[in-house]
Amino acid sequence: MYGVVGALIMRTIMILAGGWMLQQFHWLLYVFGGFLLLTGVKMWFSAGKEQSLDDNPALKLLRRVMTVSEKYDGEKFFTVENGKRVATPLLMVVALIELSDVVFAVDSIPAIYAVTTDAFIVLTSNIFAILGLRAMYFLLAAVANRFSLLSYGLALILVFIGIKMLLIDIFHIPAVVSLGVVLFILTVTMVLSWQRSKNAPSPL
Repeated sequence: MYGVVGALIMRTIMILAGGWMLQQFHWLLYVFGGFLLLTGVKMWFSAGKEQSLDDNPALKLLRRVMTVSEKYDGEKFFTVENGKRVATPLLMVVALIELSDVVFAVDSIPAIYAVTTDAFIVLTSNIFAILGLRAMYFLLAAVANRFSLLSYGLALILVFIGIKMLLIDIFHIPAVVSLGVVLFILTVTMVLSWQRSKNAPSPL
């Protein structure tokens, strides 16, 4: 719930700020497009690799500014150890969720603006998507291992949208075509992932 509420607040701020910036500075579309293109390429080469939380820069920064306990204390964010007030790992979890949402917003918000520049549509679509996260989480957690190639599909989508934004003043790709390409990429990667999971040998 903290993650959902935090995501709603930060997405609202970033969407309104992004909409205002695009109205004032059209050239930012090229910056967003280039950023999405580079992000997609980076995601393609990092897909399938295990990420270590020990190397996460956000967690390293948080551990520098506060002392963190090695143990949880129920649902408390802070506890007392040896007479000293310290943060619990639960606070690190929530902080990492919120920081991760900022990273996702930097990718997804420019991508939505490539489809429409109407801030109201961008905001409401994000709100409805976030409100469904809690219900979808358990479903996604159960089938995530079956869609091992989905990261590659998302990388291709980011590359496509980045190219679309870079070409916006040269060649306009209709929103219907863009949505069709996105749906096609997602469908292909999900089908291939499903076939791959079915053909994978069962663990002993």
